[in-house]
Amino acid sequence: MERHEFLAKFGISMAAVCAGCSLIGCGSKGNDPAPGGGTPPPKPGSGNVFSVNLDTEMQSIGSSKISNGIILVRLAAGVAASAFTAVQVACTHEGTSINYNTNQGIFICPNHGSEFNTSGGVVLGPATSALKKYTVTVAGSTLTVTA
Repeated sequence: MERHEFLAKFGISMAAVCAGCSLIGCGSKGNDPAPGGGTPPPKPGSGNVFSVNLDTEMQSIGSSKISNGIILVRLAAGVAASAFTAVQVACTHEGTSINYNTNQGIFICPNHGSEFNTSGGVVLGPATSALKKYTVTVAGSTLTVTA
């Protein structure tokens, strides 16, 4: 075998090996959690999920509480229900718990950077599905999150 023939066959072999490795790397990750993993969010119609005493909790804008697969955030001053939002805490991409960024006014997934608005809508992927949004009601000083 001549030198140029050897190099040509060696180059083709290496290209095939590299292509195979990159295809495997792009394949499905069997050990990734399923979307919505972790604590599953309550099913619609399941009733009251949790309550908060506004006299003692959630008093500052940007404060949050996570309970039963939901993150509740105070968006504004006052005790009106519109001053709060409640969405599922599990990112719809791979189930990682999201956080609320007060400065940007969005939910951010620390795993892959998905961003969601305060209604749960996708602002930036890789997530493609919105977060489930839950009903917030206020009666006196008691806030209730309902599925």
